[in-house]
Amino acid sequence: MKILANAPKPTNGRSGRKLDKRARILKAAAKTFARKGFYNTKISEIARQAGIADGTIYLYFKSKDDILITLFDESMESILQEFSRRLAECHDPAEKIRSFIRLHFELVRTNPDLAAVMQLELRQSNQFIKQYAGTRISDYLNLIGAIIDEGQASGIFRRDVLPGVFKRALFGALDEMSTIWVLSRTKKYDLQESAEQIGTLFLAGMLARPH
Repeated sequence: MKILANAPKPTNGRSGRKLDKRARILKAAAKTFARKGFYNTKISEIARQAGIADGTIYLYFKSKDDILITLFDESMESILQEFSRRLAECHDPAEKIRSFIRLHFELVRTNPDLAAVMQLELRQSNQFIKQYAGTRISDYLNLIGAIIDEGQASGIFRRDVLPGVFKRALFGALDEMSTIWVLSRTKKYDLQESAEQIGTLFLAGMLARPH
């Protein structure tokens, strides 16, 4: 599942070239941030990776922080759309939880540069921490919450479990394993195996009956 910001809509002429340059800048930024780190990356290095002049970047973004936040925001939009589509194909709440976990780790495994940026580099941006409202993260958590609501309504999940607690606990586990995988040079952790074990652990305490 390859995701890197929103793919530009097909256009012709000048506007099409602008969208192409903007997409190239975001892709180059993800690669450079992942390789060198957010603080150590210079705008000139992003421009060189994108194959454009340094000043061209400022036609699209105000600063390096602006690039980072845009990369996160637009990538999350694509991720939310893809997750919603894939989860809609499954009608069993328990299997939806497993599918969500698999999708999360599939995203990390197939987008290592983006994963490194989202797991590590975003936390280095003061602008992101202080000013970003975090609505995309809330939307992501609410995908889990909606599954819990569905499972409780159908009697599959225990009604005494608070969806807000469950979704944050599950996200915390996924976030921690993803960070360990990103930091590991050998990538010795099998994300597919991790997905199955996390799914089993969380569902064991969630199911109202054998399932």
